[in-house]
This record gives sequence, structure tokens and C-alpha cells, in this order.
Amino acid sequence: MGEETTSLGGIHVSPNAVATIAYHATLQSYGVVGLAPKNLADGIVSTITREPSRGISVHYKEDEIHIDVHIIVEYGTRINSVAESVANTVRFNVEKALGLRVNTVNVHVAGLRISNTD
Repeated sequence: MGEETTSLGGIHVSPNAVATIAYHATLQSYGVVGLAPKNLADGIVSTITREPSRGISVHYKEDEIHIDVHIIVEYGTRINSVAESVANTVRFNVEKALGLRVNTVNVHVAGLRISNTD
């Protein structure tokens, strides 16, 4: 998956490229204040390096694309609505950019954050 062969050569789309598209789509979604690390090791790595795909996992399985998104939601918003919005936005942006069908977008809400009311 993520590979296509044309008369001029081959095209390979890396999971990091897909994760970057999903990252920007997630940050544009209403109610999302940030992305959370997938695990402790990812959290340590992301503090050292500024990886653009932090909080996003992309897996190719044969002809399928699976995306996991770990978000932090604004306190006071409907969590279910925010999660559905993120899933739809990520799916739309990745499919639009790549022209490939996304099979699953799993949204994991890692926490809530209260914004500064000042």
C-alpha cells in the first residue's frame, strides 16, 4: 500500500507523509487543543525532536490504510462530537491528498485541557 507504478517509475508514500497530513487536519478540528504521545517512549522522543507526526500512527496492511490519532480535547466540548469531527476531517484530507481510500481512523482521547480564560 502506498506504492504505485507508472510508466515513468514508482511512487511510494511513506507512513510519515500520511501522518503529517493527518496531523495538520487534526489540529484544524474544532475542540482539539493538542495531540498526545502514543506511549511513554514516544513522549520522550517528541520532547527531544520536533516530529510533525507526534500523536499519529499510520499502518499499511495490504490494500488498507489504518490511522490512529491521540488527541487532547478542550474541556467543555462534547467529546464524542470532537472525536467524530477529527475522524471525518482526517479521512477527508488524507483521501483528498493521496487519492487512496482510508479504511479506519481511530481517535483516542488522551485527556482534557482547560483553556486559559483570561
